[in-house]
Amino acid sequence: MSIFAKPKSGGASLARARLGQQATARIEANGAVRKAKVDNVQFYYHPDFLSDTECRQLIGMIDANRRPSTLLAASDDPEFRTSESCDLDRWSPYVQPIDERMASLLGIPPEHGETMQGQRYAPGQQFRAHYDWFSESQEYWAAMKSSGGQRTWTTMIYLNDVEEGGATWFPQAGLRVAPKKGMLLAWNNMKPDGAPNPATLHEGTPVVRGVKYIITKWFREHPWINMPIRTY
Repeated sequence: MSIFAKPKSGGASLARARLGQQATARIEANGAVRKAKVDNVQFYYHPDFLSDTECRQLIGMIDANRRPSTLLAASDDPEFRTSESCDLDRWSPYVQPIDERMASLLGIPPEHGETMQGQRYAPGQQFRAHYDWFSESQEYWAAMKSSGGQRTWTTMIYLNDVEEGGATWFPQAGLRVAPKKGMLLAWNNMKPDGAPNPATLHEGTPVVRGVKYIITKWFREHPWINMPIRTY
């Protein structure tokens, strides 16, 4: 979805508003978290959320399983998303503790979280401006509605420093965050009334020098029914 798109965002939701209030209270009670000084998006930073060892382990997992990144909705721009991605096994002994810490940070049950995704950006690779919330005007909406509903919160962690480029840019909020190893970003994709927030439009800007690694985890308003069942 491009920066010029005008998606059908959907209306307010009391349930999503309550979820947002609960997550806000939880994250703002955490002394390690900083809140961004912007008015139109709830946006938070947690420096050093991951250790150097955890970052290194996740980078190795991404490199071992990466594939070209895909889009939920079709785009006419072949350069819209040019990174590589991989789905991380949430039951891995390296992934599960991090997965559960990310959910605990927001006070959201882990079963509301989608599978954590790892992403790699080489020089020149990018992800143009897009929303994490789902547009109700897109063909995919029926499937997303029946598999957990709207995406509410996003958590993202930088796994390494980048020599140049690769910032995460929120043009409507006036935020630009440079990659910093171990730092977690969290933002509410909804407005206070539970409606999707267009000001959360964001972009992974092109890497100029170096390689950028991140992990991203999205949370739904209801349990994500595609969550794998653990077997012993």
